[in-house]
Amino acid sequence: MQPITADHPIGVMLVDDHQTMLWGLSRLIDGEQPRMKVVATASCFEQALEHTVHYVPDVIVLDLDLAGQCSLDILPKLLSNDISRALVLTAERRQQTLDLAVLRGARGVLGKDASAEQVLDAIQRVHKGELCIDAQAMGRVFSELTAPKKPAKVNPEEAKLASLTQKERHVIRAVVEGSGAPNKTLASRLFVTEHTFRNHLTSIYQKLGVANRLELYIYAIKHQLDVVPH
Repeated sequence: MQPITADHPIGVMLVDDHQTMLWGLSRLIDGEQPRMKVVATASCFEQALEHTVHYVPDVIVLDLDLAGQCSLDILPKLLSNDISRALVLTAERRQQTLDLAVLRGARGVLGKDASAEQVLDAIQRVHKGELCIDAQAMGRVFSELTAPKKPAKVNPEEAKLASLTQKERHVIRAVVEGSGAPNKTLASRLFVTEHTFRNHLTSIYQKLGVANRLELYIYAIKHQLDVVPH
């Protein structure tokens, strides 16, 4: 962060699809020179991303609703240069949306009913690296970041297949390839006793939820258990 001087004021980019809002904010911020000045304005996603690359603003004052599109979708890209910081200035009231803005990188969140002094103060604080977020929102965001992650839901069929041992997979392939061959024949092909082969089948039936060799054959074909892995 460069020191704020006449040569290096805080460069602000305004992103809002309401021209009146852009005009008013521009007048407000440019009236604070040399402390800060507007370096660019944008009213859509494309302009915002293009201007961020070209101007690399210190602070991006961002409305969350751009012509019906949510700016949260581009927020991480706007902040990918390691210099720009975002201050959300929005009419949005849903806590979940505002909290998500912080989780995606915004350093501050203000309502559009904020006073001129609050907006200018927030721009300076965000530029300095401070967080301009109320205590309740900080608590919710902190809880979200520190909460243990819920384990991903396990696909029941994937769990069944994962439970099979390599030996059991060999048995299944032998059953499919041997089709109607007796257990004794299949056991000899696998160089195990018929008793051991039957034990393997019992274990396989339990794991896959099938009742006999016919059901096992159908299940194996459906899930490609007859294919030898490369």
